[in-house]
Amino acid sequence: MKNIYKTFTIVLLLIGSYSYGQQTPADKQSASILITGAIIHIGNGNVIQDGAIGFDNGKITFVGKSSDANSSNYGKSIDANGKHVYPGFIATNASLGLAEIDAVKATRDFDEVGTFLPHIRSIIAYNAESKVVESMRPNGVLMAQTTPRGGTISGTSSVVQFDAWNWEDAAVKIDDGVHINWPSAYQQGRWWLGEDPSFKPSKNYAKQVSEIANFFKNANTYLKGGQKEKNLQFDALKGIMNGKQKLYIHAGREKEIVDAVNWAVNISITNIVIVHGNEADRVTDLLKKHSIPVLVPRPHRLPWAQDDDVLGPFKLAKNLSDKGILVAIEMEGQMERMNTRNLPFYAGTYAAHGLDKEKAVQMITLNAAKILGIDDIVGSLEVGKDATLFISQGDALDMRTNIVEHAFIQGRTLSLETYQTTLHKRYMQKYSKK
Repeated sequence: MKNIYKTFTIVLLLIGSYSYGQQTPADKQSASILITGAIIHIGNGNVIQDGAIGFDNGKITFVGKSSDANSSNYGKSIDANGKHVYPGFIATNASLGLAEIDAVKATRDFDEVGTFLPHIRSIIAYNAESKVVESMRPNGVLMAQTTPRGGTISGTSSVVQFDAWNWEDAAVKIDDGVHINWPSAYQQGRWWLGEDPSFKPSKNYAKQVSEIANFFKNANTYLKGGQKEKNLQFDALKGIMNGKQKLYIHAGREKEIVDAVNWAVNISITNIVIVHGNEADRVTDLLKKHSIPVLVPRPHRLPWAQDDDVLGPFKLAKNLSDKGILVAIEMEGQMERMNTRNLPFYAGTYAAHGLDKEKAVQMITLNAAKILGIDDIVGSLEVGKDATLFISQGDALDMRTNIVEHAFIQGRTLSLETYQTTLHKRYMQKYSKK
């Protein structure tokens, strides 16, 4: 019994010590600000050299050449000569704020028990005081779509910004869409058990697809009926059926994407997004026909099949973009919460393999905002939109030069201090001593 209490105490201390000290959210913007002399990346593919951007009360009031800006209209000026200004980067399909320490089960809240869980809402589990979330800001990642995991239908995602006391303050768009994990059409043999390691058609695929179809069929019947007794699962699909919410279909292979899209279109679901889409560049005609965007994975990965182009994962964004598909970058995968801070460098990798640099910026700014349905307020530096932006000493897609000096969310000046920067200063001081 003493050992149980001792273990429990250690876990509580670990959680407490890790979560303590998160930066206090910034005060509302009190003075208007004008940034001058900067290289301004609008987020829509355009760049202004020697540009200026002004904002007041959290909204952008001027974007243009520095020579056209009237500094007397602003209470504070920032000289950003030769530096770069970007819209705040937006991470899609991330589980930020839903887990803190992977090794401590009590801090993980991204997966619920069950198979069909459209009524599970990630937003109410979002931890605005997460130290992991805080560590995104020094790289310019200022917003994310926080998404549940697990099951056939994981639940409902929401979009948050990274400067808030609680989830209510953090919310930018609540319940933007439902996420469904499409079954795998192929299975790989377990080589460690002596099975053939090659991929073969899954024996359970047809049954699993049928279960999804039946669930949505029953939900549609429920939504059209008298609804005498409330069914939370079916009720949560109302926005998907009437087109007000997006259906995010997590599917990678060509067959899975084709089957999923055809199924959704056949039951009149029109607001669709493909997530992962590892082989989406093979079915671009189908995606264009139904105006379906794709959230592509992180590029630092191996191809799926032995005969695939080894550089295929690095070229995926360009291949889709060249075909006119709206593309953004999603974050699901190994160590996804910690790796989300590398979002701009994933965009940089796609740019290094053929994608135009400003299109790469667009993937994590305006494209992401369009897919999430928030492009009326963020995603590009335009008059009237939220002043969610940052200043970097250099190219923000290059980890050598992405040194963020100032960051703002809705005009509020953010602290860029984190647990990591505190440790950096501590040990730099230690090792700089002779």
